[in-house]
Amino acid sequence: MSDSNSEANQVSSTSTNPMETTQAEENNFSDRYGDVMGKVNETLNQVDWSQMGKYGKAVGIIAIVIVAQVIIKGVIDTINLLPILPGLLELLGVVVLGQWSWQNLTTSDKRNAVFERVQNLRKEYLG
Repeated sequence: MSDSNSEANQVSSTSTNPMETTQAEENNFSDRYGDVMGKVNETLNQVDWSQMGKYGKAVGIIAIVIVAQVIIKGVIDTINLLPILPGLLELLGVVVLGQWSWQNLTTSDKRNAVFERVQNLRKEYLG
């Protein structure tokens, strides 16, 4: 029993002051933090900020599309709760698709015109 007390006294006498270790850890953290921030600033200085307008527009468009999809999903879910309306809307969609196909895809000239319109839109928006 006295052996365990003497070992505890030796351990406590050999340990350093807790205030000194926290001060050293804070200095070590400050040095590491300064190094990391220096590397981050160096990396940010290498970025071509003139190109960020394109990326900002792309992120904005993606955000708008996501918000629109959430709103559309809410509206469609609400419509689906009505008993007869979903079947009528599906029928309306089939009718509209049939009319559009009849007007735009029946002859090769009309199909080529649709293909050219799609190509022009693709060139205009995608470059």
